[in-house]
Amino acid sequence: MDELQYESDDGTFSVSHRKALRHHMPASHWHSTYEIFYLISGKREFFIKDRTIVVSEGDVVVIAPHILHRTTNTEMPAHERLIINMDEGMLSSVYGSGNDIVTPLFQPLLDKEYMIITSSVQDRIVLDELTKRMLHEMEDHQPGFDLYARTLALQLLLICCRRVWRSGLDPLPAPSPMHETILEIVRYINGHYAEELTLHVLAEKFFVSPYYLSRFFKEVTGYTFVEYVNSVRVKEAIKLLQASSLKVGLIAKKAGFSSVTHFGRVFKSVTGHVPLYYRKTNLLKRP
Repeated sequence: MDELQYESDDGTFSVSHRKALRHHMPASHWHSTYEIFYLISGKREFFIKDRTIVVSEGDVVVIAPHILHRTTNTEMPAHERLIINMDEGMLSSVYGSGNDIVTPLFQPLLDKEYMIITSSVQDRIVLDELTKRMLHEMEDHQPGFDLYARTLALQLLLICCRRVWRSGLDPLPAPSPMHETILEIVRYINGHYAEELTLHVLAEKFFVSPYYLSRFFKEVTGYTFVEYVNSVRVKEAIKLLQASSLKVGLIAKKAGFSSVTHFGRVFKSVTGHVPLYYRKTNLLKRP
């Protein structure tokens, strides 16, 4: 496996390139930044927020911050991808520029929270060249390489904007009945994470067997049922830790945890940190 990783000192910009036979994202995967995923070769299946999608060679996926996502076809071989993460300030410098060409991409992104752009052959030539130059900057480390790489990332986004401007966004394929049932359950979890959410409770609510729900939930989303519920609750807890001064006990309750002890144990297993880590890091960023 060939791999290159770079992250700026302030955490506002990162680049990851990988050629691999297979890759499996961590059980809980989301970012406080925008993510741009360019599939250079191969085919991948993603679960993003409340839908399973197939990403083909040449596709670009843009995901807004704090959206759960992961690959589900971990055994599919031979893929190459580029991932760019940039913070909201960097993206706003483009969207806030007043140039109408960026509106068809970023306004739907603000509404939908993720999107897929299918590249033309001509687009791919440019995207591949931008990728090559970006990786060269990461490896060469000449003075100003970080700034140069950021300008290349913005150029990549502009190519996506032009594609959407010319052709619009392709409609996502309708899911199978089995997928639709599971994704309906996912949407329910996303909106009711503070309530009691057990396998048996939701199986009864959606008129499926617990075995069916357990088996196909993992197949459709890449998460076990418990992994997903815990991930959603932890993600919401992080948002409260960073945006409020509520006590940890109250945050645990609002996020759907039955006790502070259970909250702390699950939080540490999902994030690798104790809850107050996110409050401290957020305080450090405040002016």
